Amino acid sequence: MNLGHATIRQLLIPVDDFERGVAFYRDTLGIPFLFGAPPQMAFFNCSGIRLLVGVMPPGRAAQRGSAIYFQIADIHALYASLKERAVQFAATPHVVHRTASSELWLAEFTDPDGNQLALMEEVATGSA
Repeated sequence: MNLGHATIRQLLIPVDDFERGVAFYRDTLGIPFLFGAPPQMAFFNCSGIRLLVGVMPPGRAAQRGSAIYFQIADIHALYASLKERAVQFAATPHVVHRTASSELWLAEFTDPDGNQLALMEEVATGSA
């Protein structure tokens, strides 16, 4: 038995400040808020995957190692919208991989607590 057929249902995003974290994911990024259990946990729905934005219990350090990539349909438009809301990006949207039929675009950013996030879009190029 292994996790080969498992579905990822929930991801933990550790934050230091509960209210600031909730505001960033709900108001700045616009991810639908499901429910909260203040002062430690808030849950969001990202296309069926639940994001748990949570403050670590006392004495437990936040682990910030995995990046979350949000697949979207129009990277340039969302990038511009988030820039207007003061999201700090590492770079403008750029191509990171090309095939004969598509390009993979990324725009990396962090939340106020330093968690690594990115927008990604796969764009068909029309050539094959």
